[in-house]
This record gives sequence, structure tokens and C-alpha cells, in this order.
Amino acid sequence: MSHNLTSSSSPISVVWADSQREQAFVDWLADTAASHQLQSETLRIASADASFRRYLRIDAADGSPRIIMDAPPDKEDCKPFVKIAGLLQSAGLLAPEVLAWNEPQGFMLLTDLGAQTMMQGINTQEPQANFGRYMQATDALIQWQLASKPGILPAYDEALLRRELSLFPDWYLAQHRKVTLTTTQQQTMQSAFDLIVRRNLAAPSVYVHRDFMPRNLMLTRDDQLGVLDFQDAVYGPISYDIASLMRDAFLTWDEEFVLDVTVRYWEKARKAGLMDFEDWSSDFGAFYRAVEWMGLQRHLKVAGIFARLTLRDGKEKYLADTPRFIHYIRSTCNRYRELGPFLKVIDEVEGLQEASGWAFGRM
Repeated sequence: MSHNLTSSSSPISVVWADSQREQAFVDWLADTAASHQLQSETLRIASADASFRRYLRIDAADGSPRIIMDAPPDKEDCKPFVKIAGLLQSAGLLAPEVLAWNEPQGFMLLTDLGAQTMMQGINTQEPQANFGRYMQATDALIQWQLASKPGILPAYDEALLRRELSLFPDWYLAQHRKVTLTTTQQQTMQSAFDLIVRRNLAAPSVYVHRDFMPRNLMLTRDDQLGVLDFQDAVYGPISYDIASLMRDAFLTWDEEFVLDVTVRYWEKARKAGLMDFEDWSSDFGAFYRAVEWMGLQRHLKVAGIFARLTLRDGKEKYLADTPRFIHYIRSTCNRYRELGPFLKVIDEVEGLQEASGWAFGRM
């Protein structure tokens, strides 16, 4: 269902599934347009994300764009978004500024960080051509981590780590692969999950964006990096955001480039005093192992989320990227002897049990 917000000759239609919500939006926009000098007739779709939120773009009277967030309050809580946007700005990072917010209805007017993501500016053929951008991203990450304080964001605790891990058996194995594990396979997976949780909870805690990757970083007009999609931020393992940056959900880099950027991040973090844990400040290898264990937890979770997005929410494009996760999961399990039994379970599920783990190169 669409509503033309103006009677101009070429109105831009935004489709609404619910006529009551549509009317509430029209009323809100009329007031907001008046107080913020917005041109209602320029309203258009900007993007939608994997949640129930969507983003519209609208121009101010001076021609500069603004973003409107449409987040149905029964589906999305905007309070974390507002709080974390403030934390990012306090840390000196560029995040959207909230200009107007109707909390009961879930409409929000934001500053616009631009239309090009870091992902869109990436040269996938030449890893080194992107080195400068990744250095910018790691600088932003260090700034964010240095601002960390306990007790402000929800804890990335054992309950949350396990809830995320359960998405893999519940959605990827049972729903997508239609696999029922044997009792032995279940025990093997459970032991691997226990180990993953224990390893990751041992790491020092900082603010964790939880989806820190090029699709959620914006290239602004003045060449700064803006940060988006931060509403699920938590306080948890310092190894998480660098793992999601370099073992991307939508992009695979050679190990050499991954190591190159991760070691530069580690050097900066060490200088900033963020690596004062066990032997991390003197041994990059010890830190990198922690990043691998954290990445493993993330990839098991994301394989489950992508299966759920496809099967429950009808967003089929996500499942196309799951081979990337299975590849990440297998290559990490392959490197750690204690994960060997779990690798065997994955290989049985994927129909790869005859193959040697070493036969799999870069995807």
C-alpha cells in the first residue's frame, strides 16, 4: 500500500503494509517537515536492514539529505539505538545524530552519513588497495574500545553467547539442513560449544559493536568513516569486532591480508593499553588465537541467523553466503586439535566426511 505525501506532479511513493501506520507517519512527517524545514515531496526509500527497520531519505530545504528511521515499536526498541549513537559520538566517532524522535510510534529523523558504504568502495581484486580504509576502520575501533566502561551496555555474557550458538543447531542444522544429530554428535557439538564459550569469556571486555564490517561503515563526503547498525552493541570480548571486520559475512580475504590488518590493529591496541591480558601484549599469536575462537562463535551464530532470515523471514539472499561461514568454521576447527571431533560432525552434515580438511583452499 502506498501513500503519496504530496500532490506534486512526480510524487515518490513509499509503500506501507499497514494503513494505520501510514496515516500516523503522514501526520508525524507533516509536523516534523515544518519544524525541520524538510521537503516532503522528496521522500524516498534509502534502505532496509535484516530487522524490521527500514530507512527513508528526505531532503531539507537547503538540499541536504536527512534519514528517517521507520521502526515499528512492537517489533523494534529504538532506545538502544539512541543511547549507543550518543556513546559513539562521545567517543569521537561519527554516528547519526537524532534530530527528532517519536518514541511511541517509532519514527526518527537522523542526520545522513551519506549513501556509500565502505563495502561499496572496496576493491575485492586487490586487497592492498583497501589497506588505508581498513586502517581507518581499526583506528575507529580503537577509539570505540578506549571509551568502554562496564555497566553501560548489556554484558556479552555466557547466556548470550550460548543463545547465539544455539541458532546453529536450531536453524542451520535442523531447519536448513534438515539434520537430526545422533546423541554422540550432539555431545561432541556441546563440548565444542562449552570450549568456545569458555575461551571467549576469558578475554578482556570492551564495547563491542557486534557487526563491525564494511557494510555498516559509511564513506562520508569528507572521507571520514561513519558507523551504522550499532543498536545491538554490548560489553564483551575485545576479540569480537576485529574478527567481524576481517572475517566478513559478505567478503573473503586471503589469510595474508587478514593477518596484515589484524597485526596492525594489535599494535595500535597494545600502544593504547588494550592488550594488557596474559601474554597478549608480547605475543600476537596468543591474541590471534583468541580472535579465531571468537570468529568461530560468530560464524556459527551467523550461519543460524542467515538460515532463519531465509526460512522464517523470506530473505533468501542471505543463505547464499552460508558456504563462506562453513568455510570459516571448518578452517578454524581444522587448526585446533581440540576442535577435531566437531569438525568431523560438520563434515558429516555437509557431506564432506571423505575429504581431508587440508583439501579446502580459499573459497
